[in-house]
Parts: sequence; structure tokens; C-alpha cells
Amino acid sequence: MSETVDPKNIIKTRDLLYRLMISQLFYDGHQSLAVGLSAVAQADPPCPPSDRLLHVVMAGLRHEPERSKGGGAAAAIAAGVAPENVLGPGLDLEFETDVQSSAPEPALYETAYVTSHKGNCRAGAFSADGQLIATGSVDASIKILDVDRMLAKSAPDVAGGDTGPGGDRGGGGSASDSQGHPVIRTLYDHLEEVTCLEFHPREPILASGSRDFTVKLFDYSKTSVKKAFRTITDAEQVRCLSFHPTGDYILVGTNHPVVRLYDVHTSQCFVCSVPSHQHTGSGVTSIRYSPDGKIYTSAGRDGSIKVWDGVSNRCVNTFMKAHDGAEVCSVCFTRNGKYILSSGKDSLIKLWELSTSRCLIAYTGAGTTGKQEHRAQAVFNHTEDYVLFPDEATTSLCAWNSRNASRKQLLSLGHNGPVRLIAHSPTAPAFLTCSDDFRARFWFRRMH
Repeated sequence: MSETVDPKNIIKTRDLLYRLMISQLFYDGHQSLAVGLSAVAQADPPCPPSDRLLHVVMAGLRHEPERSKGGGAAAAIAAGVAPENVLGPGLDLEFETDVQSSAPEPALYETAYVTSHKGNCRAGAFSADGQLIATGSVDASIKILDVDRMLAKSAPDVAGGDTGPGGDRGGGGSASDSQGHPVIRTLYDHLEEVTCLEFHPREPILASGSRDFTVKLFDYSKTSVKKAFRTITDAEQVRCLSFHPTGDYILVGTNHPVVRLYDVHTSQCFVCSVPSHQHTGSGVTSIRYSPDGKIYTSAGRDGSIKVWDGVSNRCVNTFMKAHDGAEVCSVCFTRNGKYILSSGKDSLIKLWELSTSRCLIAYTGAGTTGKQEHRAQAVFNHTEDYVLFPDEATTSLCAWNSRNASRKQLLSLGHNGPVRLIAHSPTAPAFLTCSDDFRARFWFRRMH
């Protein structure tokens, strides 16, 4: 008895096939063909670049009896298929084309807490577990805040208004005194603007960089701590830093084009011995380790993105004029280490595939009113389903679907000055914005 096939299933399968074909064409660089087929197939939502079709065909060839018996080119291809990759969480365009996100859109986040400095706020970071944030200012101060306490202060079922010391306030009232003040530490040990902050991946240590030529390490487990327990002094103003996943080393970018690698325990400095591997011009703007620490990436005012071997400290790849010659403002890895997300002063955000050394996706539509004046960062949300970027001209948050670059709704960030830093929680629907209006805003999406 022959099996009847539901016509609806045939239509769904055909639509999926067309989407896979469009994604493969985009992935292989056949833009005009992909756009043409998208129009004919009325692909909605837009198809992201992906080589999933190639993997499906190779897997199918492997299971065709006549192919496996007969040999030939197809059998050779099928025989070379590697075992299924064990996929980690986050973005993977090789295997995922139509992923339905369960994460909330960034436009749905709300301000849960505001903290103020006495100067422009330009540095911020989340701890690895998402439980703490740190903010840094031109006034040389650093604050560490507890996320749960900020959420308690802004809990919608709490009555009354409150403005804490330094202008700190919750978004919707205040909790009882037993909750404690969200600011758990205020650190004063720099002489100039705090330019960058990063939490140690394993220990209760906060690293900070400054225009005073130093990197400082604070042990915030001690309630009375105000000063750093270790100071690393450089010959240049510090711009950016990144801990190795073990926490034993820290990468430092400065106004000098040479990348520094410091041993956290001894303060010994290492640099690549090949001058031609370094950036040119006047400095490193962003630097990040990959999640496994095997490689790291740096961005420079020279417009290039570099990829470095984490063991030999040598440059293994360079994306020249990554943003058409504009200064590159930020770089970060996806959690699986396959891609780098970058932003530039051309107000474009790009996703680079490391295995092919090419730009897979460009996220466009931000900064349409002219040249970007300040550096701004592009970041993923905690699930890597969305890309976030603060638009300088409108002081609003731009967001895109990370896989197909479709624009999402704008979110007004409520700052009275340019947003100089954005950082997203690694574990929850929450992000931090720091602005020249002296304030840092903590944003959160409550599940009502």
C-alpha cells in the first residue's frame, strides 16, 4: 500500500529547499543570484548565508546505496564527510539557517537602574556570571554594582521613590533597606580617566585601564578595598584589555600600535618579535581573546583587524581596511570562536568568518545622518540571536537578527549625551550603557 504524502508537507519542504539554496548562494558569494532567487521565492524572513545545503547533500550522498557501492566522485566526497560537529550554544551559520529565537528583542528591555559619576561615563563590563557590573568614568572613579540589588530596587511591586548616593536610582521605586544598596564598591586608585574594565574570569578581581598609563587589579572580595593590589605601568595610555580564559594573562591595547601581553602574576610584558605583524598608526582600539584562548583579535585606528596565535603571540591573519579604511572601533568573538563581530566608524557592523577570512554579513542602517564621531561597540545579546549597536546621532539602540541582518525595532536609550560604551550580560536579557551625560543605565527585560 503506497503512502500518501500531505501536500502541505511538500510545500513546506520545497520552501525549505529554496531557502537552503538561497543561503548557500549567499555563502558562496553569488549575491546577485541569491537576491534574484529570494525575490522569486518570496523568502521571508531574509535568508542568512549558510552552507547547510552542502552538508545536507553530502550526508545524503553518504547514504545512497548506489553511490556508496559505485565509488566515483560523489562517493569520494561522501567518504570525506566529517562526523557531526557537536554544536555549542550561540551563532553558527554553517548549520543554522532558520532558528526561532526565544530571547526577547532588545527593544523590549527597560531601564532598571541608573547610576551617576561626577564625570563622563565611558567604561563598563559584566562579570562572567552576570551578577555584577562595573562602570568607570573620566572622574577616575570605578563603581561595582550588584545586579540582583538593582533589580530589587526597580521591582514593580515596590512602592515609593528613592535616589541613592551619587544620583543612583531605580527605575520603579525602592526596596527595603535589607536589600542593600546596589553599589557594593567604589574604587579610587587612578589619576586619570578610566578607559576600560574587565572582570577576572574566575577570581573576584576587576582589572581597569586608564589614561594614567596603568592597568590596576582590584580584589573586590574585601569590603574595605579602595586601592589596587597590583599596578602594571605602561609607557602609553591604556585603551582596552582582555583576560585570558585562565585569568593568568591579560592583553593590553594602548595608544601605541604594538599589542602587549602581560603576565598577571609577575607583570612581565611580552610582545610579538616581528614588527611587520603589528598595527600601524596610533594605537589599538579593541582587543579580545577567543573563548578557548587559542587565538585573540585586535582592532586598530589603522582600519585593520588582526588575528593572533595565542601561544606564539604572532599575527596569523589580517583583514586590511576591514571597514573601508575607517577606524575599527570594536571586535569580539562568537562563543564558538568561528566568527568575529566588528564595528567601525563607518557605522557598519560586520560578521567575519575565520575559516574563510571573509565578511559573511553586514548589518546596515545605523548612523545614516553622517560620520560617526565617537567609537561605539557592537555586541551580541546573551543568546547571540541579536546584534546590538548604539546609534550616535539618535541616541537609540539599533538591533538586528544576527543570522539574516533584518532590522529590529529601535529603542530610545534615554541618555542626554553620546553612548560611549555598551555591554550585554553573558547570561541574561540585560545590558549596560555608559554615556557622556555622566550616567550608566542598566537595562533588563522582565518576564511579566
